[in-house]
Order: sequence, then C-alpha cells, then structure tokens
Amino acid sequence: MLYIILAFAAGCLVILSMIINSHLAKRIGVFQGTFINYIVGLLFTVIVLLFRNNAINLSFNNLSQIPFWAYLGGLIGVIVVAISNVIIPKIPTIYSTLLIFLGQLFTGIIIDSFTGNLISKGKLIGGFLIIAGLVYNFNVDKKHLIENE
Repeated sequence: MLYIILAFAAGCLVILSMIINSHLAKRIGVFQGTFINYIVGLLFTVIVLLFRNNAINLSFNNLSQIPFWAYLGGLIGVIVVAISNVIIPKIPTIYSTLLIFLGQLFTGIIIDSFTGNLISKGKLIGGFLIIAGLVYNFNVDKKHLIENE
C-alpha cells in the first residue's frame, strides 16, 4: 500500500514540477529554466546525501563499470523537462497530463513486449479509452469555444 501511495504522490509532484518549471521557462527561457531545474535538483540531492551521512563513492572505477545506456536517464530527463517547458503553457494541463500518461502507457507496453512480459488486453483497451475520452473532451471544448466567440 505504501508503494501505491508513493507512486500517486510522485505522479502529483511530476505535474506540479512541470507547471512550476514551465512558468520559470516562460520568464527566463526553455533551456535556462531546464538548467535551473537541474541545478536546484543537484543541490537538493547533495543536501540530502550530506544529512543522511551516506558516503558519496563516485570513483572512476565504479562509474566505468556501469553500462553506457544507464547514463541516458539524465539526458532523457533534460529532454523531458525542456519539452514540458514548451508544451505546458501551450495546452491545458489536463491534456498535457493525459498525453504524457498515454506516452508512458504505450511506451511501457512496447518495452514489455520487447522484454517478454505479458501485455494485457486491459492495458491496451484502457489506453484507447483514454484516447477516446481525450478526443471527445477536446471536441466538446472546441464546441464551447466556438459557441462563446
């Protein structure tokens, strides 16, 4: 149950982070906002490590044993923050949230198919229901905009 609560909290924080970062990016620029995001994250991580009294063991020998692809998470994170900084101000938060979720869902399904994990019909049906709901809601919103003009 704890992990479900933590996953829900992480999802909430991701959306809040995206909104806050996009407002920063509007003021100082997309990549400058992304840079500040990662600098603040780095400082927070250093503070947490210092207070936890964990040894920071980053020897070249340890780092060189990690496969190259494992370092791509940071690169992908920067790309995600930069893209979010661009899209959040352009489309309503609910749409960007659902579109990002759909991207995560279908990417997870694709990764599961390559790694031999079971892909349930429910996940596919759920993803397509979310797409149908988005299209329906978009059309309703568009109709209201036209009526209000």
